[in-house]
Amino acid sequence: MKKLIIPDRLKIGDTVATVSLSWGGAGDEKLLYRYKTGKKRLEEMGLNVVEMDSTLKGSEYVYNHPEKRAKDLMNAFKDPEIKAIISCIGGDDSIRLLPYIDYEVIRNNPKIFIGYSDTTITHLIMYKAGVRSYYGPSILGEFGENIEIFPYTLEYISQIFFEGDSLGFIKPAEFWSGERIEWLYENRNFTKLMQKNTGYEVLQGEGIVEGHLLGGCVDVLEMAKGTEIWPDINEFDGAILFLETSEETMSPDNLLYSLRNYGAQKILQRLNGILFGKPYQNKYYEEYKDVIRKVLKEYKLETLPVMYNLSFGHNQPMHIIPYGAVARLDLNNKRFSIY
Repeated sequence: MKKLIIPDRLKIGDTVATVSLSWGGAGDEKLLYRYKTGKKRLEEMGLNVVEMDSTLKGSEYVYNHPEKRAKDLMNAFKDPEIKAIISCIGGDDSIRLLPYIDYEVIRNNPKIFIGYSDTTITHLIMYKAGVRSYYGPSILGEFGENIEIFPYTLEYISQIFFEGDSLGFIKPAEFWSGERIEWLYENRNFTKLMQKNTGYEVLQGEGIVEGHLLGGCVDVLEMAKGTEIWPDINEFDGAILFLETSEETMSPDNLLYSLRNYGAQKILQRLNGILFGKPYQNKYYEEYKDVIRKVLKEYKLETLPVMYNLSFGHNQPMHIIPYGAVARLDLNNKRFSIY
């Protein structure tokens, strides 16, 4: 298990920076209202919010300048006044930041970093640098949610920001929504249709297992495989691998191919367990379960603990996962905890 530096918690009045590391939509005219909503919510939590140079320069500029995105990230870590960094949104090309990353800058200036989806790349960058990061909400997606931040999500934001990483029992979200309301100013007061959540499912395994958390968005992890940020094979020893799929709703066949790669790398064989997030909009809910069981059977891992339908990643609402923290899966009682 790799020992990660744990960033300091925030205090009221601290400064946090927002960054556009992939898609630059936060600066596009039609979405600026959404960014400002997210910023206001952070300010209402008692935080001072600043933008880095490229944060609001719009999607075209941000796409064309991966070096500027990386510079923003490096400068945010270097600035002693900035105590946390929050991703505006995901996208599909954070991988282009890699040539411009200084891992020592991150390691020497640890601070809270939070985001999900394509931001998986930045989490792996931080993991390589030896600093814990947090798989969780983004500015446009969750902080800028219509009406209010989901209370379930806000509970975990507040704990990670101000209290600490020992989250204890992570309760399933009581309700969930897969409804997509287009991000338009005139839609800002529409509320999403919520559905009763069915809770965690145990696909296989029994008893209690523990391990350090490592993973991210399946789609994005495929881009990271074989690069400088892909964890060394021994860093999967005893891990709890957390996986979730994006709004692209990858086909069951593509999930099959991705998981077989983990088997071919002998990663699955090293794990203590797997956590799998609720599929976006519940699409392929049953099919994904069949794929997971099939691949594990192919690699003779029918007893590897797998818990399914977790409330992280492309889920509303969502909880937060700290990289490298110890997770405990109680399969018999369908309980998931983080310490």
